[in-house]
Amino acid sequence: MAENSELKTVSSEREERLRKLDELKALGINPYPAITKRDHLISVILSGFEKLAAEQKIFILAGRLRAKREHGNLAFANLEDASGNIQLAFSKKDLGVESYKNFLKLIDVSDFIEVSGYAFLTHKGEKSVMVSDWKLLTKALRPIPDAWYGLKDEDELFRKRYLDIILNPETRDMILKRAKFWQATRNFLLERGFIEVETPVLETMAGGADAKPFATHHNALDIDVYLRISMGELWQKKLMVAGLEKTFEIGRQFRNEGMDAEHLQDYTQMEFYWGYADYKMGMALTEEMYKYIALETFNTLKFKIKNFEVDLGGEWKIYDYRETVKKMTGIDVLEANESEIIAKLNELKVAYDPKGFNITRAIDNLWKYCRKQIAGPGFLVGTPITVSPLAKRDENNGSIAQRFQIIIAGSEIGNGYSELNNPLDQDERFKEQQKLKEAGDEEAQEHDHDFVEALEYGMPPTCGFGFSERLFCFLMDKTARECQIFPLMRPKKED
Repeated sequence: MAENSELKTVSSEREERLRKLDELKALGINPYPAITKRDHLISVILSGFEKLAAEQKIFILAGRLRAKREHGNLAFANLEDASGNIQLAFSKKDLGVESYKNFLKLIDVSDFIEVSGYAFLTHKGEKSVMVSDWKLLTKALRPIPDAWYGLKDEDELFRKRYLDIILNPETRDMILKRAKFWQATRNFLLERGFIEVETPVLETMAGGADAKPFATHHNALDIDVYLRISMGELWQKKLMVAGLEKTFEIGRQFRNEGMDAEHLQDYTQMEFYWGYADYKMGMALTEEMYKYIALETFNTLKFKIKNFEVDLGGEWKIYDYRETVKKMTGIDVLEANESEIIAKLNELKVAYDPKGFNITRAIDNLWKYCRKQIAGPGFLVGTPITVSPLAKRDENNGSIAQRFQIIIAGSEIGNGYSELNNPLDQDERFKEQQKLKEAGDEEAQEHDHDFVEALEYGMPPTCGFGFSERLFCFLMDKTARECQIFPLMRPKKED
C-alpha cells in the first residue's frame, strides 16, 4: 500500500513538472539549452571566499538544485556541482518581480541551473552567493528521492546507481577512490618502464586461466568466439617472444561462473609480463606495488578487512602450500589421491561441485578451506604443478611450480609465476588440460597450438602477474557488487 502511494506521489510530481515544462516553453525559455557560461567551480568559490566577497566580483556557477525555500521577498537554495555545495540567495528587488516569480513557480529541486552572482556572508555567517541572474539548464521531470526515506532497497540502489551516487557521499567517494586505484596501478608500472598494451577481448580459444568462458558467435567471420577469461596472458607472452620486455594491460575480462561477495562475471583486471625476471623478482615488485597503490588511493597501509586486521607495511610472510594444507588438514597434497582428499573435504563439510571433479579441483578446494584462515599479507608458494598449467616447474622439485599468490584476509588477491617457456613441456600440459576438459572439467584449458608454436621461436625467462578489482574491494572492505559502478542486474519486471 505504501509502495503504491509512493508511486502515485512520484507520478503526480512528474505530471506537475511536465506542466511547468510547457509553461517554460510558452515563456520562450529553453528548458534544455546546450551550453553554459560557467566560469567557476563551487569549491573554488568556497576556498577563496573571503577575497571574492571583498572584491564583490560577479562569477558564474552551474549545478543541480538540492534545496529551495522562500522567506517573503527572499528565496534561498542550495546549489551542488561535482566539487561542492553552496547556498544561493535570490532577492525579488535585485532580480525583478518576473524573474523572481518564475524561479519560485517554475524551478524545482533537482533542476540544473546557471547563476551569476557575487559572494557574501549571511548574518549567520554562512558562505553564500547573491544571485543577480539565473538560467535554466535542465528541467528534471522526476524528483530526487528523500535521502533518509527513499531508495533503501539494495537492489534498487544498484539498479538506479545514479541516485545512489547523488544521495550517498560514500558511494561517490568509492568511485573516486576506484579511479585513483587504477591510475596508481598504471603510474607504478609506467614509472618502471612497462608499456601499456591492448590485446583481443574476443578469442577463438579462451586461454590463460582455468575458468568457464562466455561463448558467442561472430557473424562476419561466421565463427564461434569467447569473451576473454584473462587479461591477454597468452597474447602478452607472444609480445615477450617478439622482444617487448615489459608489458601490462588493464581491462575487462569475463568468466561465466558463480556470483558471490568476491566474484562477478565481468570485472577489471591488470596483468603484467616482465622479461628476464622470475617469480622471486615478481614477489619483490608486487609487494612494492601494493604498498604504493594503497598509499596513493587510501593514504594508509593499515586496513580492517572482513574480520582481519591487515598491515601492508608489516612483514609479508611466506606460506608454503604443501606445509600449510598439511598443518591445517593432515593431508599431503603431493602424496594423497583423489579419494583421500574427497574424504577430507566431506569431513570438513567443504561444499564442491561434483561435475567434472578431479584431483586438480580436489586439491584446489582443500587449499581454499585453509586459505580462509590466513590473515596475511603474505605470499603462497610451492603450489602443485597440477593446478598451475602455465607456470615453470621448480628446479629442485618438479611437482611444484615457480608460482606465488598474494594472500590477504583469507583470499588470493594476486597471482604470478615464472612463466613456462619450454614449448615441449607446455604442449604436454595443454594435452593434460584437454583431457580434463573432455572429461567434463569446464574450467580446464584447451590445447592452444598457436601459442606453443610461438614459444618454439623462443621466449626469454619471464615473470607474469595479475590482480583484479578484488584487491580494491578488499581494501574498501566492501563486496564486489558494491564496488562496481554499475553492477549487472536482472531486468526489472514491468507491472
